[in-house]
Amino acid sequence: MVKETNEVHGAEVTILTSATMTVAPALPMQEHRLPLSNLDLLLPPIDVGVFFCYLHPAPTAAALKEALAKVLVTYYPLAGEVVSNADGEPEVLCSGRGVDFTEASADDAELRELRLGMVDEGVEKLVPAKKAGVICVQVTKFKCGGAVVGCTFDHRVCDAYSFNMFLVAWAAAARGGSAALAPSFRRSLVAPRDPSPRTHSTDALIDRLFSPLSSAPPPPPSSVTATAVNRIYHISAADVKEMQARAGPTRTKLEAFTAHLWQLSSRAASERQSLCCMGMVVDGRGRMFPDGAMEAYFGNVLTITYGVIGAGDLRRRMALADVADDVHRWVREAATGEHFRGLIDWVEALRPKPAAARAYLGGTGGAEATACIVSSGMGFPVGEADFGTGVPAFASYHFPWPAGAAYVMPMPSARGDGDWVVYVHASPELVKVMEEKHSIFKALDNSYVFGGMGDR
Repeated sequence: MVKETNEVHGAEVTILTSATMTVAPALPMQEHRLPLSNLDLLLPPIDVGVFFCYLHPAPTAAALKEALAKVLVTYYPLAGEVVSNADGEPEVLCSGRGVDFTEASADDAELRELRLGMVDEGVEKLVPAKKAGVICVQVTKFKCGGAVVGCTFDHRVCDAYSFNMFLVAWAAAARGGSAALAPSFRRSLVAPRDPSPRTHSTDALIDRLFSPLSSAPPPPPSSVTATAVNRIYHISAADVKEMQARAGPTRTKLEAFTAHLWQLSSRAASERQSLCCMGMVVDGRGRMFPDGAMEAYFGNVLTITYGVIGAGDLRRRMALADVADDVHRWVREAATGEHFRGLIDWVEALRPKPAAARAYLGGTGGAEATACIVSSGMGFPVGEADFGTGVPAFASYHFPWPAGAAYVMPMPSARGDGDWVVYVHASPELVKVMEEKHSIFKALDNSYVFGGMGDR
């Protein structure tokens, strides 16, 4: 039994890890290797977490394990492990090894006592650190009868869209049903073209957004990443609506949010950072196949586009609508099927050498720029994460990545009222600006998370 402690309202909460076992698929499978696609190969070896908070009655570990074994038959790559091929590139060994599943308890604490907004103290021990395999799971029970279900997955194998599919299927299996969408692992959908018909403009955009890792600027020193903090905030539906209105009638909520965050980043920039780089993760499924052929595709179908503006210009001269117009411009140029197909071809020509997205390192601004990445989590299926005992009271992704760039992910609130929950991994300077008086980023207190939900 392993004992760990968290600080909750100044008191220590002991988390006891009572057992870890491996949940294998319910049916045996023939071992084989599944190559990662060229878009998968753009991702570094990094893990992403997600957690769901259930008030009493919470799903039991036994029910979760039984449903997990069933769903791993269909989502078999998640029951494997990432290995290297002859060229040193990662691929998935579909071996049926299973998923490490840990049962833990915090018998001296109520779930309502967790300070979920202060991620580093309230969440860190509830989302498991993956030691082997593609994903791992931890269920932590509280004395109130509530529980937190935490998962961690290897981003090289799938993106959030794909993992959301898995979560919905897992929950459906726990309720005795099945998900409407079965995953597709058809690598032919993202295969390179030969010969590649890339145009000069396609190549120019790719070269601006990506770089061979060997020629990319060095990452920031570990002292920079070590000082980053993690927070979860909420934004009211009214503030989202007002922000979008100020950005202009033709701008999306995400474009307005990204523009607002870009302005805040300029106020957090240090004296040596004269530029601000703002990036956005763009999903390519609908861009590559508008007919929906990739709706069930499981893997990474992402690009990261960005813009760079002087910090002084953002602070002094640019209205939100002007900044949102700029966001729209550089998102639109990357949100095309030709960009994604060209990117696949570009990676193919580079292999087996790895590549990196320039936005993580300040884009064209380099070391003189702050860097922040926005990734939309608005498809987060919080309302479908019912494992047989009801929907969660709260849920969020958890992504404390070891990079110098800030990472911000807005998601729908479990309340279902149009509010947003926003996960933030950023420098203390940016967090300070986000928490200033009259900010749209509101502290995630327990009255917001659990208020008015009774025993649920």
